[in-house]
Amino acid sequence: MVEGLIANAVLLAAAMLLLWLVAIRIKDVSFIDAVWGGGMALLALASWLQLDDPGARADLIVAMTVLWGGRLAAHLLLRWRGHGEDSRYAKMLGKARERGTFAGAALIYVFAPQTVLLFLTCLPAQMGILGSPDPAPLGALAWAGLGLWSVGVFFEWVGDWQLSHFRADPANKDKVMDRGLWRFTRHPNYFGDACAWWGIWLAAADAGWEIAAWSVAGPLFLTFTLTRWSGKPLLERGIAKRRPGYAEYVERTSGFFPLPPKRA
Repeated sequence: MVEGLIANAVLLAAAMLLLWLVAIRIKDVSFIDAVWGGGMALLALASWLQLDDPGARADLIVAMTVLWGGRLAAHLLLRWRGHGEDSRYAKMLGKARERGTFAGAALIYVFAPQTVLLFLTCLPAQMGILGSPDPAPLGALAWAGLGLWSVGVFFEWVGDWQLSHFRADPANKDKVMDRGLWRFTRHPNYFGDACAWWGIWLAAADAGWEIAAWSVAGPLFLTFTLTRWSGKPLLERGIAKRRPGYAEYVERTSGFFPLPPKRA
């Protein structure tokens, strides 16, 4: 398994270096968000291809990861193409662009750390696949993981679809999206991401407690970043000033786990 993880790390590093060169050419790193889903799908597929005779568990995990990652990558890539540079990255690298040090700053502050964190987050898929080269039937944990993953995919896919349609209507400009799944959680897509990866971790844990213990850092970090770091906190920072009614929306709507809206 160690050899497989090393091969994956080399593959990911090479892919990220190529994408870094692309970012230098276009002077924009915003597409890195789409790379997360695509990169995890790539690592899962690379792990699966290293097996001579993948078993049912490996097949399940690669399917879960590729479906999740491929859809997310396409969604975020299209959003980037439609909206242009993300304001977060523009602020982060604005001074470096003016000083002519964009290439180094993009590597140090974006591509290098994202490579490490992407690899870490994807450990359940990689280890679950590499540790499953046998025809053994799926156990209870794998089926539970598939169930939780399905819940996550529903919230993420439907939530993104609802938000895209809401924003596409000019009448909703600067309005707060509080319909559909967004009535029950302010971030159905983030909740879905977390469920999907805890589901993949459960499927990987079906291969043994060692894999469960070594790979749990992946969903733990993802949940932390979605709820406490670059996900929900960063997105909501200052949004109340830009969208009237958002403060009231926050008061009545759960920040992460879906719950019935509070009554005024």
